Amino acid sequence: MPTPGKHIPDRLPAGFEAYGRSPDFTPETIPARLQAAHATKPGTWGLLHVLEGRLRYTLEAPHAGERLVGAGEQVVIEAEVPHHVAFIAPGRFFVEFYRLTRPEQG
Repeated sequence: MPTPGKHIPDRLPAGFEAYGRSPDFTPETIPARLQAAHATKPGTWGLLHVLEGRLRYTLEAPHAGERLVGAGEQVVIEAEVPHHVAFIAPGRFFVEFYRLTRPEQG
């Protein structure tokens, strides 16, 4: 359920490929850095997958937006956009990391 502010998609645009994955995080194992404002490096996008429970995904200013994400749902983390996450119901999530595929040289 989005709130006013930037639209937060649940699907990546075409042309991205996965290249990494975080471990599963729970309320007991989530690093403090994910609960404070942080961003991915240039060119790195993420797909946050909620396996159990419920999270609040919040974009920091100037983007300002929020989305509640429940079990079985996902949310896109755009490259370099500051954000943070917080559990609102105990559970488990992970983040898959993506980059734009390079067009083949002919």
